[in-house]
Amino acid sequence: MLQNKTITFLGAGSMAEAIIGGLVRQEVVEPKQIIATNLSDQEKLHYLENTYGIRTNSNRIEAVSQGDIVILAMKPKHVKEAIDDINHATNANQLFVSVLAGIPTFYIEDLLGSKAGVIRTMPNTSAKVGESATAITKGMHATDQQLKEVEQLFSAVGTVTIVKEDKLDAVTGLAGSGPAYFYYLVEAMEQAAHEAGLTPEEASALITQTVVGVGKRLQTTSKSSKELYEEVMSPNGTTEAGINILRERKSQEAMCSAVKRAISRSKELGEVFTKTQ
Repeated sequence: MLQNKTITFLGAGSMAEAIIGGLVRQEVVEPKQIIATNLSDQEKLHYLENTYGIRTNSNRIEAVSQGDIVILAMKPKHVKEAIDDINHATNANQLFVSVLAGIPTFYIEDLLGSKAGVIRTMPNTSAKVGESATAITKGMHATDQQLKEVEQLFSAVGTVTIVKEDKLDAVTGLAGSGPAYFYYLVEAMEQAAHEAGLTPEEASALITQTVVGVGKRLQTTSKSSKELYEEVMSPNGTTEAGINILRERKSQEAMCSAVKRAISRSKELGEVFTKTQ
């Protein structure tokens, strides 16, 4: 479905690079089918071109006019400015794919002012290694065929779940922000390892494989997460001692609050754009 399609990334930040890296690595499209553009960071464009073999264009109007699929990957606060700038170069046959947290499809549709298809997605930066957990939903004018194209696009960089748009804020707080929560916890484990006398290399090898193993275990078992951590614990053992500290510090409550706050922030972002209509 993506053969001969030109994919333009409007914005060249970390999320755009993650998706570009995944698409190129998984050979979903040829690198020359991808164009990246941004407003001012020429150094980043040169880096993307040299690293992934894609095309870049500092003129975003030209870049967008050449795209069959335009991925909106700028900062959310810049979406109106960006679309206003390139709108005269767009057409109703293009597909616009948003990776912008909190911004509803109808807002983008209104900015475009045409019946171009809009599909909202929420990937995470694990797309760069082909392991994103991405949710997608289609707007008013997007077709089922276009939804399939976006599903194929993001399936190449991880799993894809089709959801109703009112669930996208929950997805954002959970899976979109999720990698950062785990990296934050890994940082704490690295600090503990350092204080215990392990070298950074030793700690990295042990922690990384532990995280990989946990992910695979969760993917391949019907047991609940509670059953899994209790399975590791033995009475008065080391794991129980560690878990007791986490319980005392209310670590689960803190994590739950973090996810809920990220979800509410996504909703707040959406409300800001809704009020501008």
